[in-house]
Amino acid sequence: LSLRVCPMALIYAELDMNGMASDHNTSFQDEYLPHYLQKEDPFASKLSREADIVAGIYLTVIGILSTLGNGYVIFMSSKRKKKLRPAEIMTVNLAVCDLGISVVGKPFSIISFFSHRWVFGWMGCRWYGWAGFFFGCGSLITMTAVSLDRYLKICHLSYGTWLKRHHAFICLAIIWVYATFWATVPFAGVGNYAPEPFGTSCTLDWWLAQASVAGQAFILSILFFCLLFPTAVIVFSYVKIILKVKSSTKEVAHYDTRIQNSHILEMKLTKVAMLICAGFLIAWIPYAVVSVWSAFGQPDSVPIQFSVVPTLLAKSAAMYNPIIYQVIDCKFACCRSGGLKTLKKKSSLNKSRMYTISAHRDSTAMNETQLEV
Repeated sequence: LSLRVCPMALIYAELDMNGMASDHNTSFQDEYLPHYLQKEDPFASKLSREADIVAGIYLTVIGILSTLGNGYVIFMSSKRKKKLRPAEIMTVNLAVCDLGISVVGKPFSIISFFSHRWVFGWMGCRWYGWAGFFFGCGSLITMTAVSLDRYLKICHLSYGTWLKRHHAFICLAIIWVYATFWATVPFAGVGNYAPEPFGTSCTLDWWLAQASVAGQAFILSILFFCLLFPTAVIVFSYVKIILKVKSSTKEVAHYDTRIQNSHILEMKLTKVAMLICAGFLIAWIPYAVVSVWSAFGQPDSVPIQFSVVPTLLAKSAAMYNPIIYQVIDCKFACCRSGGLKTLKKKSSLNKSRMYTISAHRDSTAMNETQLEV
């Protein structure tokens, strides 16, 4: 039993040993002790067995749908991999992140919910926490890159034409390095991964912020670089896109068919990206709020039964994206076929107008000739 508690207890003990904790920090420790050090068994479920079974069934359904949906997106994209645009390459990377968390992470929590306790120990807890943070951070940074790509394509055409496929692959490398760095930083001694208050899942140790100023600095860094800054970039990009689209819709109508079709495709990709970002943020913001409250508020004031709901909602984010792809693709296909019919009608109308005008001119010329005679 002591072996299970030891790894996390050492984290708090090292704060003083390394000289990082002052008298003020010691008062933090005296006032608050994390939930996983308060209980005799930090991995025992704090929910009823019935609630764990319901959560396990829910995650099983989410995991199956997410795996099938994202696997289908990756498979279909691989068939046309040489024709993928930069934004579509990013979308495939997002599907890889979602598939990763579904295959690597969800089985751990599903087994634990059905077992009514976390059954993988501290090593499994750290692995699960790392994988969730790694793929979650990768998803958000990928969406940030997609929003910037859409912003440049729509609002700054000169930069938009400059972005090519090889730039997208460079961006992917940066995304994976970024996610790896922030997911691995907790293992460097400034943070860790710990069990959730309900016991059958693990996450970043948000409760370190309650123990020391160093813990607060770590959590604030994570919040800024892995949540607030990417979200601000996404919101800025799509607000600018919406304003630009409103002002330029009438202008595009005067362009030729090729430019109109290209604009329709760009707007389709933009709609997909906006909906994906909205779904991701809606799923993760409640969890982020609870996590921030655990770090800087009164974590014990959050009921155990309530804390599990944002966690389950966040785990469902990987399922939304394939559904969004299909809905937008269907609408795009309908709009494209409707657009072609409209263009054909416009073309026939233009031809009939030209014929009418030319006929009118011919008749006018004949009348003038007769008058002269």
